[in-house]
Amino acid sequence: MKTINALLAGGLLCSAAAFNVQAAEDASCATVRLGDPGWSDIAVTNGVARQLLEKLGYKTETQTLAVPIIFAGLQKGQIDVFLGNWMPAQQSNYDKFVATGSIDKLVQNLSGTEFTLAVPTYAYDAGVKTFDDLGKNADKFDKKVYGIAAGSPGNESIRTMIDGNEFGLGGWKLIESSEQAMLVQVGRAVKKNQFVVFLGWTPHPMNVQYDMKYLKGGEKYFGESGGVNTLARKGYAAQCPNVAKLLTNLTFTQEMENSVMNEVLTKGAKNEDAVKAWMQANPAVVEGWLKGVATKDGSVAGL
Repeated sequence: MKTINALLAGGLLCSAAAFNVQAAEDASCATVRLGDPGWSDIAVTNGVARQLLEKLGYKTETQTLAVPIIFAGLQKGQIDVFLGNWMPAQQSNYDKFVATGSIDKLVQNLSGTEFTLAVPTYAYDAGVKTFDDLGKNADKFDKKVYGIAAGSPGNESIRTMIDGNEFGLGGWKLIESSEQAMLVQVGRAVKKNQFVVFLGWTPHPMNVQYDMKYLKGGEKYFGESGGVNTLARKGYAAQCPNVAKLLTNLTFTQEMENSVMNEVLTKGAKNEDAVKAWMQANPAVVEGWLKGVATKDGSVAGL
């Protein structure tokens, strides 16, 4: 019987525990369409899903879109799966689409996340410990908050705070950019020991790269520590039970995601290569992901 490493190197799928069910699937299940907001953590989880699905005989398509468009795509059946439903940051989207039954939740794939405004530790130690402290130190921050891509729920929360003059942020400017561009700006400020406030989250290598602290007091907008859900278009699990079984099995840890992201963002590895290397080094985890999953054609490879 072939090993997990043989699978990831290009061989057939392989674990005795991996294949004990195969339900009939619709022809449309042959290609799995994944939503991707362009975030480093979702690149990791989508990378895992892609590699396993393709070795099982499925094709994948990754559509890089803003979060609101991904939700609309799921509702309209134009996207099959989204592994990046960050909660509670995306609570409004969840309430609108998932809680109403327009989109299905398959599983919570990650827990213990943080997603809120952050500052370098030197700014925190200087007295910026809460959202209320931002307005009191407006000039030191040049009245700027650095966010991520336009349309993200985090940015919209920041915009709402600015428009409503919450925490003394009236008149501040939200700087929207890619995740990478935001972190470049943070890095420049840190090198000069300048005050900078930005949208931070865990898991992400930024927590290792920068000595940083998360601000308290913004729970109304960002909630407490949360998690990440895997969503699917309505009825997808019934239509594509084998794919849905794999996706339901795919749960992650912050250690795993941080490890892979660190290889990509700080060591220059390609995302797919870093994902593959991690899976080859952790065959027991991969075997758990594959439990109860069959190849697309229903065969039990290696037996």
